[in-house]
Amino acid sequence: MYAKRLEKLGIYTFKDFLYHVPFRYDDFSLISKIGSVQAGETVTIRGEIIEISNEYTRRFKKIQKAKVKDESGEINVIWFNQPYLLKTIRRGDTVSLSGKIEKNLNNLVIQAPVYEVISKENPETIHTGRLVPIYPETRGVSSKWLRRQIYNILKSEKNNISDFLPDEIIKKYNFLNLYDALLKIHFPKDHLESEEARKRLSFDELFLMQLQVIKRKTEWSKNIKGFSFKVKENKEKIDDFISSLPFKLTNAQEKVLSEIYLDLGKEKPMNRLLEGDVGSGKTVVSAITMYIAYLNNFQSVLMAPTEILASQHFNTLNNFFSPLGIKVVLVTGNKKISMQDLDFSILVGTHAVLSDKIDYKNLGLVIIDEQQRFGVEQRALIRKKGNNPHFLTMTATPIPRTIALSMYGDLDLSVIDEMPIGRKRVKTWLTSPHKRKDAYKWIEEEIKTNKIQVFVICPFIEESETMTTVKAATKELEILKKQIFPNLKLDILHGKLKAKEKEEVLNNFKNKKFDILVATPVVEVGIDVPNATIILIEAADRFGLSQLHQLRGRVGRGDLQSYCLLFSESKGEKTIERLSALQKIYFGAELAELDLKLRGPGQMYGTTQHGIPKLKVASFSDFDLIKKTRIEAKALFPKINSYTKLFNKISKETLKEVSPD
Repeated sequence: MYAKRLEKLGIYTFKDFLYHVPFRYDDFSLISKIGSVQAGETVTIRGEIIEISNEYTRRFKKIQKAKVKDESGEINVIWFNQPYLLKTIRRGDTVSLSGKIEKNLNNLVIQAPVYEVISKENPETIHTGRLVPIYPETRGVSSKWLRRQIYNILKSEKNNISDFLPDEIIKKYNFLNLYDALLKIHFPKDHLESEEARKRLSFDELFLMQLQVIKRKTEWSKNIKGFSFKVKENKEKIDDFISSLPFKLTNAQEKVLSEIYLDLGKEKPMNRLLEGDVGSGKTVVSAITMYIAYLNNFQSVLMAPTEILASQHFNTLNNFFSPLGIKVVLVTGNKKISMQDLDFSILVGTHAVLSDKIDYKNLGLVIIDEQQRFGVEQRALIRKKGNNPHFLTMTATPIPRTIALSMYGDLDLSVIDEMPIGRKRVKTWLTSPHKRKDAYKWIEEEIKTNKIQVFVICPFIEESETMTTVKAATKELEILKKQIFPNLKLDILHGKLKAKEKEEVLNNFKNKKFDILVATPVVEVGIDVPNATIILIEAADRFGLSQLHQLRGRVGRGDLQSYCLLFSESKGEKTIERLSALQKIYFGAELAELDLKLRGPGQMYGTTQHGIPKLKVASFSDFDLIKKTRIEAKALFPKINSYTKLFNKISKETLKEVSPD
């Protein structure tokens, strides 16, 4: 019954219960005698039920009334529409009740309190009379239910929860042992205990992540042997290809290429992460790398997360390589590979490139774009298609260095930190709501005078009753069409459209068949419309700086001056300060680092970002702790005879699935 519900909370095993940590605590620790309580107080009282009954009223249908007494006095208790309570609480029971004291007709009453029945056999309370943990919940799974399961597991499995951290680390940082940390994160006596527990469990989480990173890097270095490419021998041809490009490479691109050249010249396969803002020229770097693979008689594959992005890469690469007679082929869910295309030199596609029907004759280079959107299994599958090919993974998601080192420490990191020569910065303005009419008038003039196009970004597809202040794309399209721009052509793009519908909308926009594209953040990745020079982002405070920066990258793709208008109804000082940063900072990694400090990784990346692991206890913004765990993991790893041995111990003892009684 509960299994499916628990899956929504990420709880699959009994161990997951223990690591489903509270996000806050209700403070019911003030225990008072009934005779001394006062109206307005939130207290816990303990006493005997001397009366309890159901009563019917028009307003509440059914209310439950009780009277509780202790040695100091009596008090009335009221619950609403919980008739089953009379099966749980009976006259004569000793109860602990936590809630707010109200005044009703000059009598004190405790209204809708949290309750639990106390017995001599089980006098300890977990729902009342203490700091009470409140958990992330889902329909049908309450904090009260979770609390009881976690308490029972901690009680019954105490002897099965063994510590895996070496004693010297525990002593060095004055950590709680693992069992005490788990007990006190759920059932602390005070906030100091909960913080001590959080400190220990945060260290564990980041420490294990660091060990996994070191393990991956060690295995890649030791066990994998690939093929070295002849780079120096083909230097003249490579330089000729670069000279034939319609633009000059930036210093950052040349620096990154020199790092890639060194990697390709080794037998150990390259394993490099290339980070660069939207439009910084990552695709060109990947094209040059593919050309080197071609000169060495190896095939290349470029894997992208969406059909839109795959098609865009195919068009770019085909323009580069078709004049040289190099065959580039596209394969997606909607475009299957044909028999005559199987002799490709470069294959571009979505996860369809993993199909068993595709026979890679001599795969030597794998390039993955927006790499955090692919799982470890998919990356392993594509690696097996070749004989340990070189790997270049790319991302436009600005990743703070702290997260990059934690998540991708097994990869060598290259960063393109400058934009192509001649590319103009997108002028960014935080626009107050009272200037909206002027902004619309200016946009219409720009469209009519300069024949440019515009993006309007809204956070949601349809209006939400619970978020009425947030612009919805469908509603916004209707308003803009009828009231604001009746003489212009508009269309809409969002994630619920089918792939063919998205492609049709985008092609029409690129071909200038309409002026304004109203869209959700689905446009964040992989849409290149050089004629679009204005992007207006509604409810900008709903987005992280990294996401806003990527959305801003949708314009400024051509030679024309481009603009980004940020609209927000929020008057919060911190929100305005955060959004104002976009007017001064234009480098994605710098914005990401700032957003991490201000908002944390969850809000910073938003729901459209993938691959940033969701930490249960720790935070990627805890730079000091990340540094400590990296130091300790590096020091410990060489002392472990077998990494697998350590993790077998962890999986059997610390991370085991405990069995119910």
